[in-house]
Amino acid sequence: MTFSKPYSICQLSANDLTLMEELLAVFGEAFEDFDTYSSSRPSASYLKRLLSSDYFITLAALKNGAVVGGLAAYELQKFEQERSEIYIYDLAVAADHRREGIATALIQELKKIAVERAAYVIYVQADLGDDPAIALYTKLGVREDVLHFDIAIDDNSDRL
Repeated sequence: MTFSKPYSICQLSANDLTLMEELLAVFGEAFEDFDTYSSSRPSASYLKRLLSSDYFITLAALKNGAVVGGLAAYELQKFEQERSEIYIYDLAVAADHRREGIATALIQELKKIAVERAAYVIYVQADLGDDPAIALYTKLGVREDVLHFDIAIDDNSDRL
């Protein structure tokens, strides 16, 4: 007997602005950072350009037509070899839909895209204390302990 999943994963395109707006709301709620994800939303033309670019990958998890999770990733072309790597910038699932395998399904779909693009690795950052994310990424990959630094582009460092 085959069971179908109660959700589907789709890659967003320039025609999916409504879904992208819903995904921004999911990110804002999941990260408890409404200011970043809602206060200065990009224009429709900006989102269309981003979603049609070849370096930006956005996946959404849909349940009954509504976005319940997703990820935003960037493909980085490397200079030292003819290859690329994919960086998961954001990944979130709405609180009511966690523990359903959605985050894992999003990463599995990204892996398919990575193979199509001949990327050699997918990497992601998890913050200390974010135990669910650390557990997920530990299950799927190899942990590397690194330091992350934000470098201000001017002397006005309060913009960070």
